Parts: sequence; C-alpha cells; structure tokens
Amino acid sequence: MDPLSGVLSLLRIRNYHSATLKLAGDWAFSFPENAGIKFTTVVQGGCWLLVEGEQPQQLQQGDCFLMTRGVPFALYSDMTQVALDSTPYFRRLAEDEIALDHGGEQTQLVGGRFEFTGVPAQVLLSTLPSLVHITGASAQASILRWALERFTSELRQHKPGRSLMTEHLAHIMLVEVLRAHLNALGSEGTGWFAGLADRNLSAALSALHADPARRWSVEELAQRANMSRSAFALRFKSIVGVAPMEYLTRWRMLLASDRLRNGDDSISSIAFSLGYESESAFSTAFKRVMSEAPRHYQRGQQRR
Repeated sequence: MDPLSGVLSLLRIRNYHSATLKLAGDWAFSFPENAGIKFTTVVQGGCWLLVEGEQPQQLQQGDCFLMTRGVPFALYSDMTQVALDSTPYFRRLAEDEIALDHGGEQTQLVGGRFEFTGVPAQVLLSTLPSLVHITGASAQASILRWALERFTSELRQHKPGRSLMTEHLAHIMLVEVLRAHLNALGSEGTGWFAGLADRNLSAALSALHADPARRWSVEELAQRANMSRSAFALRFKSIVGVAPMEYLTRWRMLLASDRLRNGDDSISSIAFSLGYESESAFSTAFKRVMSEAPRHYQRGQQRR
C-alpha cells in the first residue's frame, strides 16, 4: 500500500452534510468557522472566494476547492459588496442537507462538509494549506464534481448503505484534491507531501509504509532512495521535518492508535506486529509520541 493510501485508510468520517447555494444579482455572504473540511464545486456561473488568511480567488464554472481548517470565509458576486452573515439565509431541508437561495440561479454552488476523526486526520490535514483551488479544466475537477453530485444524491435518497457510500465518496474527493496538491508542489516545498513528491524520498517513504515492522536502518532507506546515507538523512529531515527513524516511530504509533481505537487486539500483539520485542518498549515509544500510555489511550477511546 502506498503511503497516501495507508494514511487515508486510517481516517474515519463523521458529521457530514451537503449545502446548495443558488444566487443572482449583487450579493455577498460570510460563512462562520466550522469544524471539518469542506469540498465545493461551482456548478454554474462564477464568484469570488475569500478565505481568512488567503488571497482572494476568482472561481469559474467547473472549479472546485477544498478548505481544510474550517476557517471563516466569504463568497462575493464582486469584491465591492459588503458580506452579510449567511446563517439566517440558510434553510434546513433535512438533518444533513441545507440550502441558501438568494435572487435566482445565476450562480450555483454545491458543497459537502465532513469531519475526519483520529490522530491520522490531524497529521494529514495539518500539512495541507488552508485552501486548495482546482480549476475546472483539470482531470481532478471532473471527478470531484461527479463525487459531490453522488454525495448529495446519497444524502437525499436515504438508500440502504448510505453511510458507507458517503464515506467512500468523501475519501475519493480527498484523494483527488491531494493528488492535485502533490502535482502542484514545487521542488522547494517542505512537509510530508513534499516528501511524497520528491522522487528519491518517496521511494524510502513507500518502503517504510509497506513494511513498518521491519528493523529499518538509515543505510537501507538511503539505498531505496538511491542516495548516500548522509545525503539521505539530511534531505529527509530538511524536507519531511523529522529524521527517518523518528518518522518510522510516528507511523507505527499512528497504526497502533488506530488499532487501539477501532480494534480489539491486545497491546502485546500490536507491539509485536509493529516490530517491538516487548510490550514495555512499545509502551515507552507510544507514550513519547502520543503523550499517554497505550492502555490509557485505549480506555479513553472506549469511553468516548
């Protein structure tokens, strides 16, 4: 399993809903901070998007965007308008479906908002910019538009298997946005995605994710990256942000936290499956990375 698939497989979705906006004339609306991530596509017309902390983006028909921080944002027919609070204008069509109608259908947007839970979600989304804008001409945009259409249809129709379908569609949308982000990264980027985009480091990252229980050495990983040991260690830390062995430990702990949260394996079996010779060695590493002992973590997740 490649690194991106491995991380995404640990994400769990909750608290999802869809929103439809139909607008015409001169208008501007502000939207409050909301937890989770938001996918939106411009079905018809165009507008301006202003996300807190980002430069204004002009959106055209077919464009899609992802907001990862849940920060406040505003949409404008043109930037000279004064933004109104959107909250009183929304109508709740169902428990997980809302709509805003204002003046007609000159501009139409469809969005979906989700919360991905767990430590892997925090790690993955924290490495993304707060806004990823995908133009309508890109291959990713067409897939996102299809997935959002299917997502809103699933929420409306309440067919059997709806929860599974919405979770898979959310993952499809997230994968396509992340692919677009990876393609746009330059050679000067830093962080986990920059490591995946780096031809040499991605080979080492793939090896770590494919066999996390193996007793890897920096020398072996450098060979996978086709680099000298010293050059590899320096490049890995400067781009990814941590040393290779520290990265391996963190990835093991993310795998462990998922199994403690969602499975019924014993702590000792998890420890041995991840390459630790004793439960105590595993517990020490887990506490260092996750800030609490695995048994306390497991009990806390069971209570929640």
